[in-house]
Amino acid sequence: MALIDAHAHLDRYGGLLARALGEIEENAIWTLANSVDASSYERNLEIAAACPFVLPTFGIHPKYAARNAAKLQSFGPQIERTPLIGEIGLDFYWVEDAAEYPAERKVFEYFLAAAREQKKAVNLHTKGAEREVLDALEHYGVERAIIHWYSGPLDVLRAMIGAGLYFTIGVEILFSAAIREIARAIPLAQILTETDNPGGLKWLRGTPGMPADLRRVVSALAELKGLTAEALERTVGRNFLRFIDNDPWLEDWRRKLA
Repeated sequence: MALIDAHAHLDRYGGLLARALGEIEENAIWTLANSVDASSYERNLEIAAACPFVLPTFGIHPKYAARNAAKLQSFGPQIERTPLIGEIGLDFYWVEDAAEYPAERKVFEYFLAAAREQKKAVNLHTKGAEREVLDALEHYGVERAIIHWYSGPLDVLRAMIGAGLYFTIGVEILFSAAIREIARAIPLAQILTETDNPGGLKWLRGTPGMPADLRRVVSALAELKGLTAEALERTVGRNFLRFIDNDPWLEDWRRKLA
């Protein structure tokens, strides 16, 4: 079973991209290349054309919602093309200007409506807006969602677990007791792994993260769950296959991973 990086931003590697793609291929890391806007999606499409382990996905990150809220109708072709929608969501923590929150909601709800209509899974940002994100998923009837880097309240976490959502555990498990507590609470069957690189580790230690850092995440998570790294890798692989099962947009990836 291969490694799964369910949330990364390959378009941001710049001069490190060739090294990053080399690590992805060497370690067989199946990578969801999330986009934050239309231009990053176009770049991720180019990157994916050069690496069979990369799945480019389209979304508008809440940080960029305000500048894109007035042109949502123009994103129809990208939404039709993407096999999975992401990164989308809400952020009421890092985005400090509350005047931008209506635009965040408008963009998020537009993409949720598209996900419902096209029967696509979503990759979600929830920082500081965890309960509202869960309520929006329920309102739009979107049941297949990856919650990226959850760090919110435990009661909302339990509600999301009860809703059958999946959760990525990433590089912060190497540094944070709070993230380890969250990882303990998530059932093994609903766990995926991620790096959020290159920015994930850069935020934590000041230098860009690389795809192979995923092995450190797997080792730390395996120890936390009382498994070997190999067993945890197999479990995450099975979880991802279950997440994309019977999804016609992701049939090619399901065949490759099965």
